[in-house]
Amino acid sequence: MYELLNTIDDPAALRKLDRRQLTPLAEELRAFVLESVSRTGGHLSSNLGTVELTIALHYVFNTPEDRIVWDVGHQSYPHKILTGRREGMKTLRQAGGISGFPRRSESPYDTFGTAHSSTSISAALGMALAARTKGEHRFGIAVIGDGAMTAGMAFEAMNNAGVYDDLPLLVILNDNDMSISPPVGALNRYLARLMSGKFYAAAKKGVERMLSVAPPMLELARKLEEHAKGMIVPATMFEEFGFNYIGPIDGHDLDSLIPTLQNIKELKGPQFLHVVTRKGYGYKLAEADPVLYHGPGKFDPAEGIKPSTSSKKTYTQVFGDWLCDMAAQDTRVVGITPAMREGSGMVEFERRFPGRYYDVGIAEQHAVTFAGGMATEGMRPVVAIYSTFLQRGYDQLIHDIALQNLPVLFALDRAGLVGADGATHAGAYDLAYLRCIPNMVVMAPSDENECRQMLYTGIQIDGPSAVRYPRGAGVGAAIEAEMSALPVGKGVVRRDGAAEAGKRVAILAFGSMVAPAMAAAARLDATVADMRFVKPLDDALVADMAQTHDFLVTVEEGCVMGGAGSAVVESLLASGVNRPILQLGLPDRFVDHGDPAQLLASCGLDAAGITQAICARFDLKPLEKSENVTKLVA
Repeated sequence: MYELLNTIDDPAALRKLDRRQLTPLAEELRAFVLESVSRTGGHLSSNLGTVELTIALHYVFNTPEDRIVWDVGHQSYPHKILTGRREGMKTLRQAGGISGFPRRSESPYDTFGTAHSSTSISAALGMALAARTKGEHRFGIAVIGDGAMTAGMAFEAMNNAGVYDDLPLLVILNDNDMSISPPVGALNRYLARLMSGKFYAAAKKGVERMLSVAPPMLELARKLEEHAKGMIVPATMFEEFGFNYIGPIDGHDLDSLIPTLQNIKELKGPQFLHVVTRKGYGYKLAEADPVLYHGPGKFDPAEGIKPSTSSKKTYTQVFGDWLCDMAAQDTRVVGITPAMREGSGMVEFERRFPGRYYDVGIAEQHAVTFAGGMATEGMRPVVAIYSTFLQRGYDQLIHDIALQNLPVLFALDRAGLVGADGATHAGAYDLAYLRCIPNMVVMAPSDENECRQMLYTGIQIDGPSAVRYPRGAGVGAAIEAEMSALPVGKGVVRRDGAAEAGKRVAILAFGSMVAPAMAAAARLDATVADMRFVKPLDDALVADMAQTHDFLVTVEEGCVMGGAGSAVVESLLASGVNRPILQLGLPDRFVDHGDPAQLLASCGLDAAGITQAICARFDLKPLEKSENVTKLVA
């Protein structure tokens, strides 16, 4: 079925093919990507759109000697397939399998680990300058999407790169947010090849030298060139950064891509190639709805993705519903997202409240300070952001929000482990990095209804607050339509262990860990406190648990070091109470990709793991499995 593709185990084999074989190879590669992702799940639309570009890059450049950095990296599946990992695709994003993003430890062709956006130009520039420093010649190539170009970091890198007028650096803008318009055709292909050719470059420099004796004429010639190119392409801005702009060209046309890249290889200085592609290209269902097919689970390509039949709401849906309900009540409420409208559950909010919806692009730093500016004018901003992405706006969170005690609510999605996306997307550190900031209120809901009420609580607080909730569905709790504020800094006891059981254990659980803690407590006849607030911590509840129990256990789906358990230890020390305590949470290592339940179990954060850890630490034995206990565990 894949006659050509099966002969390609590395780019060296690809470069031996005749040019005429590349188009059928692209067809096979696209079919393989579709078949593979439909069986494992993963990113689809973006990868279908980069098939020809990937082939062209590895065909023209001497990889891995020439370094390719794939921005974000979720469009690198064709790259993985062509660089010796074709068979490994059946293990994509599974425990022990290959990553869904470039990873240096996985292949020498993965030159830089990426998963957060807008880092590619900086990395490729660093590689190119390092090579020059060592006296080596190689290209640094950054492939960056139009969305990633909205981030300030990309422009910081370009501003830096533009001063090196002899550096072999190529930035490829993979513009996949538009259809291929008429200018991207034969005429534009000709212009792109002409502008990237040696004759054009030499003629341009010759004219500049000739006119340099008459500066007014030189300036006139430059402006004429800029405006002539600007009639067809948005060249001026990139050339002001010191790049030679080429394009736009059709990113699915190998007869345009390959000659243009070959010409670029012969040029000196930073080059900027504008390539237009289409997400989902070649698979009609993905072309029609690239968002739906951005990161699907397993599906039948012939039938497409089927609607979910789960009766449980995801935490993301709970947030989206709450935001709409809250905005209907309070005209001060505005929603802000750094280019994650669908992922953060804000589609309906944008439809109903378009004047209060703000997508600032992939610019997390700007999103945080922008929210602060709105808060100073009496608005109530809600920043919907993944836990892992808020890390990028940490300075702004401290200096622009918390220091000024501004009422901004952060809805932190994907807190804890995230399954197949792995360590780059895991929200492992928010409890630790948030609770050390003065003025912050930090909440962790144990179920869907508690999440809704915590969001309402946060919007009432006259200062910064955060509600962190996990990816996926909750426990199936009934969600109350009425919203009521929770007492700030107060937890609740969910289960009271029997006094006659001997040594009494109290489990202080945070957020998503309340459910497995309850199951473990049934085996141990232990007390369970849903702590609700990481900051301010319920010191009175901690003291009460310590005074009435022999052993304390903290459980959190976040890093142990500096996390919620550490807050409990600090509280005990401050009160002078001394009790044996066990802190359970994510280990001091990056947790790889895999099935979410299996990952939690591997970290000892399922009911069995919590039970085992408590018994081992305090030399206890679980109760016999009575009918009642079995029901609770189930």
